Amino acid sequence: MGIRVHKPTTPGRRKSSVQTFDDVTSKSPYKPLLKHRKQQAGRANGKIAVRHRGGGVKRGIRIIDWKFDKLDIEATVSTIEYDPNRGARIALVVYADGEKRYILAPQGLKVGSKIITSREFSEPQVGNRFPLEKIPLGIQVINIEIQPGKGGQLVRGAGTGATLMAVEGDYATLKLPSSEVRTVPKTCMATIGNVSNPDWRLVRWGKAGRTRHRSIRPTVRGKAMNPVDHPHGGGEGRNPIGLKRPKTPTGKPALGVKTRRNKVTNKFIISRRKSKKR
Repeated sequence: MGIRVHKPTTPGRRKSSVQTFDDVTSKSPYKPLLKHRKQQAGRANGKIAVRHRGGGVKRGIRIIDWKFDKLDIEATVSTIEYDPNRGARIALVVYADGEKRYILAPQGLKVGSKIITSREFSEPQVGNRFPLEKIPLGIQVINIEIQPGKGGQLVRGAGTGATLMAVEGDYATLKLPSSEVRTVPKTCMATIGNVSNPDWRLVRWGKAGRTRHRSIRPTVRGKAMNPVDHPHGGGEGRNPIGLKRPKTPTGKPALGVKTRRNKVTNKFIISRRKSKKR
């Protein structure tokens, strides 16, 4: 994919850019793998759970195959498609038995490419999926399982890739895109390659309207509100928040507070991202 920069014909187009979609081969999705997406607007049980969400363009959910449970059956890439729900591209693959599925497309996967999922390592080709214990060290992998058979959960963002560093005992050591080094069971499956569409983060949206199309609503500073609306609110003119530390709208500390709840998995993290201490 490439990035095309608009000419500054209007203020909204000045410095804005769009994707060229050169890598997309089909504009219409495969209808049997498409389902309706209900708009939640960041709410759970009628209450706001995620702020600044709502609106946006209508879009359907593509049913992606994360588990790859069709083992030792070769599949052929039919189309490379755009998915409005993620930055990466998706690929429609046709298995030898005729079944069609959507998968997360690795960088370099093309129409007509052959891919396979197997418990035994065959060829280090982009798109092939094997257990971590069978993949050579130093190779980039994506769509990695955390628990065997649960389906890919790690490294699914556009342009990302993890490096397989070591396999010792029952675990494989991975360096994730965040620079975190952690271990996962060596029987977990992973796809060889990097996630497609690495230029996704270079897109400049240019105007507020394009952000609203993505279901992202405006973000208002707490200190610009009234005291009834936010702990930072109140005062005349430009004023500090008047607190020892920043707070969320519900009054909880906003910075420097540990938010990691699942401490059971701390033993699998060798080195935290950005050199954070465990």
